[in-house]
Amino acid sequence: MTRFGRLLRVDLSSQRIQEEEIPSGWVEDFIGGSALAARMLWERLHPKVDPLGPENPLLFLTGPLTGTAGPAVGRFTVCACSPATGLWGESNCGGFWGPELRFAGYDALWIEGRALEPVYLWIHDGRVEIRPAAHLWGRDPYAVQAAIRQEVGDPLARVAAIGVAGENRVPFALILCDHGRVAGRTGMGAVMGAKNLKAIAVRGNQPLPLARPEEFGALRSQANRALREDNLTRVFRETGTAGAAEYFELLGSMPKRYYGQGTWEGASKVSGAAMAETILSGVSACHACVIACGRVVTIPEGPYARTKAKGPEYETIAAFGSNLLNDDLALITHLGDLCDRYGLDSISMGNVLGLAYLLFERGVLTERDTGGLALRWGDARPAEILIAQTARREGFGALLAQGARGLARAFGAEDLAVEVKGLEVPYHDPRGVAGMALSYATSPRGACHNQSDFFMVELGQSDEELGIPYLDRHQCEGKARYVAIHQNWRTVCNSLVLCYFAHVAPSTALALLNAAMGWDWDLGRMLEVGERAWQLKRALNHRLGATRADDRLPKRLLEPLGEGGAAGFVPDLETMLREYYEVRGWDPETGRPRPETLRRLGLAFAADDLERSA
Repeated sequence: MTRFGRLLRVDLSSQRIQEEEIPSGWVEDFIGGSALAARMLWERLHPKVDPLGPENPLLFLTGPLTGTAGPAVGRFTVCACSPATGLWGESNCGGFWGPELRFAGYDALWIEGRALEPVYLWIHDGRVEIRPAAHLWGRDPYAVQAAIRQEVGDPLARVAAIGVAGENRVPFALILCDHGRVAGRTGMGAVMGAKNLKAIAVRGNQPLPLARPEEFGALRSQANRALREDNLTRVFRETGTAGAAEYFELLGSMPKRYYGQGTWEGASKVSGAAMAETILSGVSACHACVIACGRVVTIPEGPYARTKAKGPEYETIAAFGSNLLNDDLALITHLGDLCDRYGLDSISMGNVLGLAYLLFERGVLTERDTGGLALRWGDARPAEILIAQTARREGFGALLAQGARGLARAFGAEDLAVEVKGLEVPYHDPRGVAGMALSYATSPRGACHNQSDFFMVELGQSDEELGIPYLDRHQCEGKARYVAIHQNWRTVCNSLVLCYFAHVAPSTALALLNAAMGWDWDLGRMLEVGERAWQLKRALNHRLGATRADDRLPKRLLEPLGEGGAAGFVPDLETMLREYYEVRGWDPETGRPRPETLRRLGLAFAADDLERSA
């Protein structure tokens, strides 16, 4: 039995279903997750592919550690050409869906074509059904999960679904599963909606094949025990991902007033600590996770009252809190829930709203444009209407649905849009943590903190095994080498698939991988997988039209703030990029990986392709 690499291929146009094995050499070169997805999609992603066309494959991939009960490996990735950027798209999601796909007998799910009418997939213990879903169209992902479980007659079925935004092909539409876990970024929900695919339900009882199960079990138990005792784990469990909100605000890395204000007194009212003291009623965890960073909240009264609902993550708190200068935690919770139910990425939605508020403040937008809504800092109530309009592409929401770049272009204000390569910047301001400038500028999917959360290094999370020392958060010169190493490591995490919140030593991850797959790798070989995948994604983006000019920061992030922990500082991106290109082996004029760089990593096919198109 293969250890990892069982692929289910579904063509929605022809309704053809087939099983395959992913070439073992590809697994050895890329492991799994988004790294392996880049190799699998290489032949299919080219400039003529319409991200919302039937020819754009949508690939769900797990990793060889997914579902093995430790540590924090309940995740999966979703990859395709992104409708938000036209470039490489990937999104990472937790919960229970990924493990259940493996329990159902598959490590990967490849979906192509377009169904004539809305459908959903029901995958259970090696069997696959394409079922009608017209009755589910228009319903929110939580309701869809409940309805499908009832239809298939299995209350333990795991369902990944899209909302109205995905149906309407909003380019930042998400896919949601379980208790509000989302594949949020780069518009994978829009790709799913364009295929008339409302949901994918999975259920299985098949054991996961491990090469050395006894060794793996001992390692897993040891790793989970260490994780329980880790200080970061305790913080995440007690205060969730928003636990550091006040500290981020102090450093100037928590954006305020659409990245235009240095300090904000409201941070203490919306932080993880404030949530724990006011509305927190429980925690939630992904598959077999000892961290339990998810928040369960109860709001007993008022217009946003709810019982045992999903609490907002840090990014959502920043999106609808500090970004809009809104300190109403109940309203933030409500807006985050609306994004989930309509199927919108809260990072992008908050970013686009912030831009709208800024344009309104400057008189570029008026109430005539917004349908009578006054967008004033500190009042986030209009966001409730605008989120619904965006998902439905109605009224002013039709413009918001174009994303920050599209909204800015519509009003001749491109310099005000805070995006990179078409993807809205998340809520870790590089003026507070300079390494994120390089992370955003060079990420293969556009502005992204999940290709490298280097801000954690700059806040003290050095790593001796990776050779990454503590680096001052405002240091620019000499930092590129360490950002590249960190990107390689996070790419490995995204191939295993290992949650970033699990502070697991690289040597521990290596030992688990070797025991699962029967390999005898050293740390260098595992990290080389990260470098190989990073370079391949870069080559893919250049094939899709990316250029050296796309490695940039938006103008608004290159303007110094007047106060706060980042006052007066702007990252020296050009110095960082010059050093980074040298470290990566990229041509400084074009930004392309040099042929010798690609060939060194066994990517001759990519080198040949780029040379032909040069």
